[in-house]
Amino acid sequence: MTSQYNPTSVRKLVDKFFSLQWCRDNLVVPLYEETSLLKKEGIIKIAIANYSYLGTIANPIEERLSQAGFICEFIKRSQEEIQEILNLASEDRFLNGGYEETSQFDENSVLEAVKETSDQNDDDNEFVFEFDDDIELDIEEEILDLAIEMMESKIQKAAGMILINCKKNDVSDIHIEPKEDSYKIRVRRDGVMQKFMSMSKKPGIQLVACLKNMACMDIAERRASQDGKILRKFDGNKMEFRCSTNPGMFGESMVLRILNSDSSTLSLDTLINIDDVREDFRRLVNEKDGLIIFSGPTGSGKSTTLAASLREIDNGELKIVTAEDPIEYELGGDILQTQVNRAKGQTFVQLVRTFLRQDPDVILVGETRDPETADASLDAAEVGHLVITTLHANTASSSLTRLLEMDVPKYKLNTFVKGVLNQRLARRVCNKCSTSREVTQEESKQFDLQKGTLIRFASSLTAQEKKKKQKENTLCTQCLGTGYKGRVGVYEFLVLDKKIKKAITEGNSEEQIEQIAINENNMLSLKQYGLELVKDHLTTLSEVMRVCTN
Repeated sequence: MTSQYNPTSVRKLVDKFFSLQWCRDNLVVPLYEETSLLKKEGIIKIAIANYSYLGTIANPIEERLSQAGFICEFIKRSQEEIQEILNLASEDRFLNGGYEETSQFDENSVLEAVKETSDQNDDDNEFVFEFDDDIELDIEEEILDLAIEMMESKIQKAAGMILINCKKNDVSDIHIEPKEDSYKIRVRRDGVMQKFMSMSKKPGIQLVACLKNMACMDIAERRASQDGKILRKFDGNKMEFRCSTNPGMFGESMVLRILNSDSSTLSLDTLINIDDVREDFRRLVNEKDGLIIFSGPTGSGKSTTLAASLREIDNGELKIVTAEDPIEYELGGDILQTQVNRAKGQTFVQLVRTFLRQDPDVILVGETRDPETADASLDAAEVGHLVITTLHANTASSSLTRLLEMDVPKYKLNTFVKGVLNQRLARRVCNKCSTSREVTQEESKQFDLQKGTLIRFASSLTAQEKKKKQKENTLCTQCLGTGYKGRVGVYEFLVLDKKIKKAITEGNSEEQIEQIAINENNMLSLKQYGLELVKDHLTTLSEVMRVCTN
């Protein structure tokens, strides 16, 4: 008897025997289970796109299934069909819950999610630990040692452990989300959301309140959004967290962005891996005037590349000033950084006007999001300064369209904009546990890669496999079984030369401008750049497809 596959059944089979990422990496998906009257074992139908790859991948699949008492039968399906099935399975997980892999950075899973905290009482609105709302902590003058705070209550200790563990394990964001009768904590690690832990409602409320107190927010205010900052030190290292709360149906949610204030390792040499792109961009940031744009969606690494660029040109002979919201890196050197403060009238526009009276050489405008800021940045470039700014756009060419939509005249865009660096972040394949395979015939056609080229793919483990390896003490210590560790930049660099300027003047679309840049100026698109990283064994084909699809 054969049962037709559906997203829920596929999702359950994926979670039981593989992982969603492993299936995407290998273009494999279990479709459905059937019973056989002739055989004792159950049969699981497995769809695979790269049939020529079957000889390599069949053994590990068969081994996984046989341990659970199943045999497998393989069916050829197109890559597009498999990705669509996996997308539906992923959507089903989001809508209907189900299995989620957890990231346990431990200390006893952070006091067993503080489920037995003595800080609770029967009143949801009261807390046993004391808050001193009358004393304002000047976090810029005094950075508290987190170890001292952790000596207080269980909730405070749990809060400290969460911050420390997430910082040590390269988490970028911590999401504390209220549900009807519980709180769920999820983290974004290497750009991907993972479940961290869950706890009951009362300790969840306490945890949010404790973190709000650390961020100098109003603890009593639960019906309005708030922003704050936690600045602490631990083991001599500074830890900085940008905090935001938002009221919801089941309570107050909180997101903490972990800011990396250490710029000592920032370098264009380590960020931009392709020599030609890096050197062309390096020449541009050493120009004396004009406007340079860094673009990409939120979380694409713009601030990091921008900070590295400023350190590149900070040679002691230039006056470099910045307007940022917030200041994410302490750049040091001779760079003067200024925090936007709208309450006191210090907007991007006002700060640019102030900077022009400070005899600057280079001006950084943290973000251009409105016509006024765009106009101020171009005015500064027009009078002989190098201006650097960021813009939210999916491609380098669409960044130009965004400026035109902000009423920037074409002649100003052509005259003062020197170039656009658009970027994404792909997960870096773990160099300790990843394995190699050859590019298949189908992949060769799709990605224009030579058949037989050796590439890496991630050794993503199921939750059961992770637990087994943890017990055996054989779990990869670098990636913790995810197959990826860290991230690598994927770039496209568009220079406004005569051909591009002519296309803008003639009103060409962003797609046409992009094709001119690729076909006539040899610009590497995001996808082409990503494929070069695949050839260099830095990431995987599935990652390139994930981050380079607009």
